[in-house]
Amino acid sequence: MKKVYKIAVTGPESTGKTKLSECLAGYFNTVWVPEYAREYLQKKGGNYDFGDIVKIAKGQKRREDEALRQASKFLICDTDPLVTKIWSEVVYGKVDPWIINEVENNPYDLYLLCYPDLPWEPDPLRENPDDRDKLFEIYYNELEKRNYNFKVIKGTGEERCKNAVSAVKNSLG
Repeated sequence: MKKVYKIAVTGPESTGKTKLSECLAGYFNTVWVPEYAREYLQKKGGNYDFGDIVKIAKGQKRREDEALRQASKFLICDTDPLVTKIWSEVVYGKVDPWIINEVENNPYDLYLLCYPDLPWEPDPLRENPDDRDKLFEIYYNELEKRNYNFKVIKGTGEERCKNAVSAVKNSLG
């Protein structure tokens, strides 16, 4: 069985995760897994409760497991369990044990942490236009404390994608 490296594109809202995921998948000629939360929340009209967060995390994992069969050398994931962990902590002050287990026991091969240097883009499903710097620090500290392989991605447009491609090549070959 071939080795497929899982790459999580992670970070606060409106930091270009989806565009970066698409760019990386195109560059490396592989598949990417869109953010399941967006689809789930659109169906619910944007409303959610604590129980929905673990459903979203499990739905994302299911999609990633399915996409692994089609991936080439890399599987690009437009979110990860760390996102749902931080989201749950910020909104509810607690986290479902399943999510904690995923964060602690199933790390990705590389995390690309998107820096909030892009302009905020309003969207009915986004909640934190003024907290992106604070949230970025939470992500950074979580990744560092766990000693996970991660790179901070900065820049706009093509530059951001080139920086991410370089980070993948330097980290995973």
